Amino acid sequence: MHTYTRRYSGPLQAVIMDLAGTCVDFGSLAPIQAFMKLFEAEGINLSEVEAREPMGAEKREHICRLLSMPRIRNQWLSTFGSEPERPDIDRLYNAFLPLQTAAIAERTKLVPGALTLQEQLREQGIKLGVNTGYSREMVNVMLPALAAQGFEPESVVVATEVPQGRPAPHMSFKNALELGITAVQGCVKVDDTTTGIEEGLNAGMWTVAVVASGNAVGLSEEQLSALCEVERAEILVRGHRVMAQSAAHYVIDSIMDLPNVLADIGRRLQAGEHP
Repeated sequence: MHTYTRRYSGPLQAVIMDLAGTCVDFGSLAPIQAFMKLFEAEGINLSEVEAREPMGAEKREHICRLLSMPRIRNQWLSTFGSEPERPDIDRLYNAFLPLQTAAIAERTKLVPGALTLQEQLREQGIKLGVNTGYSREMVNVMLPALAAQGFEPESVVVATEVPQGRPAPHMSFKNALELGITAVQGCVKVDDTTTGIEEGLNAGMWTVAVVASGNAVGLSEEQLSALCEVERAEILVRGHRVMAQSAAHYVIDSIMDLPNVLADIGRRLQAGEHP
């Protein structure tokens, strides 16, 4: 019997990034604001920690996961007298859409380093794509504001346009198709949620977890910078610990650290390593 081993040792082909918390909306605050307003209107107390738990998922699925949490489920039963069913999910999702759209419109500032990264990728001939748990209607609110700041990825994929959202690999695969990628081993998925990292791993890509601007910390740029040096360091250490559990190949503070990581991945690819 013969065994053949085949390894990709070509160049880095693409970087596929999450949107909120990774390259825009420092702290990933827009979804949290919308979910908390949604449940408050239902008379249900939702904490920020609970709201962040399913982050990275498609937003209807996010609502379903929140309702399956014992504390939230018990509140729902006490308030409505029955289990949440599909019509309830539909109603909540429809109520969520304008809340999320409004929150997104207020949180379109790029994360520091996004434009520099885009320029470096272009210089190196590396494609740039983004994907998100937002719907197309939601992301269309954001894209013109990103373009006005100079950020224009070559592929934009949303969770509602693939068979399954995260942690399934479908969005990353669609990005790869749109970008003309020939080998997923030459792609890097960058995300601030464990669900998004799992998506990249399931796609067979290199993965990089972002901490400071993302869901694991959950503070705005102003809130994080206002902390004393010791407090900020402690929060970042906790965030690194959380994201390390995602099994990402690399865990970094922000996308400003990404160029060095990409150079290292490039070296590893040339040496015949694979994700």
